[in-house]
Parts: sequence; structure tokens; C-alpha cells
Amino acid sequence: MAEHTYTVLLTNDILAEEADRLRLHANVIVAPQADPGTLRRLVADADALIVRAKLPDDIFDYQTRLKGVVRHGVGLDMIPMKNASARKIPVANIPGCNTRSVVEYCVAAMLLVRRRIDTQRIENGGSDWQSRRELADQMGELGGLTLGIVGVGAIGGALANVATALGMKVIGLSRRRESLPDGVAYADKQALFSQADIVVLSCPLNADTIGLVDTAELNAMKTSGILINVSRGPVINTAALMNALDHGNIAAAVLDVHDVQPVKPGMYPAEQKNLYLTPHIAGITTASMKRMSQGAVDEVLRLLHGQRFANLVNPEIYD
Repeated sequence: MAEHTYTVLLTNDILAEEADRLRLHANVIVAPQADPGTLRRLVADADALIVRAKLPDDIFDYQTRLKGVVRHGVGLDMIPMKNASARKIPVANIPGCNTRSVVEYCVAAMLLVRRRIDTQRIENGGSDWQSRRELADQMGELGGLTLGIVGVGAIGGALANVATALGMKVIGLSRRRESLPDGVAYADKQALFSQADIVVLSCPLNADTIGLVDTAELNAMKTSGILINVSRGPVINTAALMNALDHGNIAAAVLDVHDVQPVKPGMYPAEQKNLYLTPHIAGITTASMKRMSQGAVDEVLRLLHGQRFANLVNPEIYD
């Protein structure tokens, strides 16, 4: 295999065909583990870094020639952005790469709780036909419900379009009130949590959103309300959520993101009623992974060819 001038470090594997495309232009190193010590050691010889795991806050203290960082996805909370910008290290992400995947997950989560098709599945032969059929009387539709979206960006806006097509009323909470898409009515936090039948969290994690959903917000929700989190775990006070589920203050919660990932034993009560947990997969499908890997490699190749990132997120470094 030919030696190249540049070395690209991957915190985790990317799509094989895209990794092979990158190897035509650079030496590619995949971290054997994504722990802080390993990443600190390997970044010293990297010209570019593709990120799929949380970077240690001091990662850039260990680089010697890093030209840029690319997030294999959208959220930037895995990257110490202030440190990157302070060192004039450009950072890019792949906007829109998983929008469709996350929106479909949210719709699936809403249907999971409202329609519960899993509980109505009949055995081959149909001996339980009548008992399962009777369960349908207890199921609800999405049409006519109010969906509250916290964070009406690319994902929230796309979800709003789908929800409207399903006959739902959509209200939204966003920092940019004036940029809410057509069909989404603005609601402040109190109004959104009290009026919505289903609340979807799709906001970024930052100082303003840590602990955004706490006891007051959960108490404001309808007892039939459903909470879906595709944002980041710390947006919710997990203890408050478990208490709300325990006392029937809300009907169900679907969590794709968690305070600690992977989830550790004992993080959630073993028999918590109406709690649905998935392993941070809302944005992961075959198609979205291709878009992420392809976009990440495209950005790295721009960088190695002396160009600026197309999706630069810290342009102030060039001021």
C-alpha cells in the first residue's frame, strides 16, 4: 500500500467504501478504542480527524499538525469547539445528513406508543384473533393531536411537515421565533408543554438546554402526554422524568439519547412503566450512514487539497 503525505484519524469506522476512497489520498488510521488516552496519543500524527465519538476536552493540546476536524454527523457537542476555534482549527459537520432518518424515528416512536401494533400481533393460526382485536379499541390516532417541537431546526422543521400531513397541529419553541416554518405556531416553554399531546426534543445541547425538561415542565404535560428525546440526554432531568412516569404524570417516554452512553446497568429502573429506550440510533440507517461518510470524506479531501470546508461551523477563525 502506498504511503501518503497525509494521515487521517477516525475515532470509529466509517462506511467501508468511503474509507477506501479516503485511502487513495491519505493514510487512514482507525482508533482501536475511542477512549481519551488512545485519541490523545493518535491525534499527534493526524492531519485531519473524523469524529464519531466524544473527544476529550484537551484533545487539541496533543495535536501537532492538525489541519481540521470533521463531525461524521451534525451535532457538535462531541467536539470541544471553543478550544478548536482558539487554536484556529477549522471544524465542519454534515448538515441534513440524518434529517430524514431522525424524522422517521420520531414518527415510528409516536406510532409505537399510540398504536402499539406489537401488542396486537396475532399468532400464526389466529387463536388469539378476538383478544388482540379487542385491544384496538384502546389505541389512538395521531391525527388531531398537538405536537410540540423543542428546537425547530432542520429536523424539527421536517418533522413538522410530516406531522401536518398526518393531520396534527404543530407548535414549536425555537430561539429564532421569526424563522419558524409555515404551519408551526410559536409557543413559549410553558405553553408548549401544557398544550402538546406529544413533545419531541430536537434541540442542540448547550448551556441553555441542559436540564430544559425538569419537574415543572413534566408536571405541566398532560397525563396522556408522550415525551420523545432525539436531542441529547442531559436536556432532560432523568430523575424527574422517572418520577413523572412513576406517578402517571405523563403516559410514556421514548429516549434515544441518554446521560451516559452506552447506558450503564442501573441507570434506569428495571421495570419502569412505559419507558422505551433505544441506543442512539434515530439518525442511523443505511442511507444516512452513506450520506455521513460520503460527506465527511468529501470535506477531508477539500481540506487536504488546500480548500476550506464547504460546511465550516467556525468561520470566525479566518477573521
